[in-house]
Amino acid sequence: MPVRQEDTALLEALTPEAERLMERHLSSSKEWFPHEFVPWSLGRDFEPGEEWVADDATMSPAVRAALVVNLLTEDNLPYYFRTIERMFGDDNVWGAWSKRWTAEEGRHSIVIRDYLTVTRAVDPVELERDRMAQVGAGIVPEPPTAAEGMVYVALQELATRIAHFNTGKLLNDEAGYKVMKRVMTDENFHFIFYRDLCTAALKVNPSELVIAIEKQVRDFEMPGTGIPNFGERSKMIAKAGIYDMQIHHEQILVPVVMREWAVESLEGLTPEAEQARIALVDRIERIGRIAAKAAERAARQADTLSVPA
Repeated sequence: MPVRQEDTALLEALTPEAERLMERHLSSSKEWFPHEFVPWSLGRDFEPGEEWVADDATMSPAVRAALVVNLLTEDNLPYYFRTIERMFGDDNVWGAWSKRWTAEEGRHSIVIRDYLTVTRAVDPVELERDRMAQVGAGIVPEPPTAAEGMVYVALQELATRIAHFNTGKLLNDEAGYKVMKRVMTDENFHFIFYRDLCTAALKVNPSELVIAIEKQVRDFEMPGTGIPNFGERSKMIAKAGIYDMQIHHEQILVPVVMREWAVESLEGLTPEAEQARIALVDRIERIGRIAAKAAERAARQADTLSVPA
């Protein structure tokens, strides 16, 4: 169980809501089977030592990079489970949720890897070496409090959902689109659980949650941090419009932090929390301005490249 008294108190107060959200999740989520989404008829043997040929896959390098990042993020599931179990503990609904979440997430790496291997969409040797490096390092965020952990997983699940869905749209392959859409659907259910848990936590201890939200928004990184060549791959992903600062602002910060959690209108906070709330709102507005300028620059560059010489 969490060692901080504040964490224990928050989790105890939220237990009835967590039970309700767990019941809702179980009644809403659908059973599915990874093998039914994989186009097995496209597969053929890889001979020992056979080198992968990029021409086998018709996708762009950016989409390929996104698929690898998406999969390697899912591969780090053991460490995400460790983080969530530390955050929630192993008792009652909290332990049940973390295990159910882990079981559902496990399907994602199975189906994505099978799809990529059968279609020869990525170099399987490089992918396996990246997986060994990623899982061998075990780098995942480690939020220091239960409040920060709840906020982090809410934002992270939504970011992952968006990245999966946008990748699927660019695949130009019906089977691949269905794989990513199915995974995205799971991520959305997980996001809704954590989002609504944070909404409830804001009613229990708004000051602690506002401080947690401010810190997590300030330090948030796109899912996949720690993956080999992540910086280069994330730039490709952003340039392709799969996940960039504008998406982060318009599809995560504004609808969740500003609207759902309504941080701008919260009252009765401690002085520290009020200071964090002001800084949070200012940061989100600043991110919006920076994202808009970056989008304008990208549009101008695209227009320049499209003009015949």
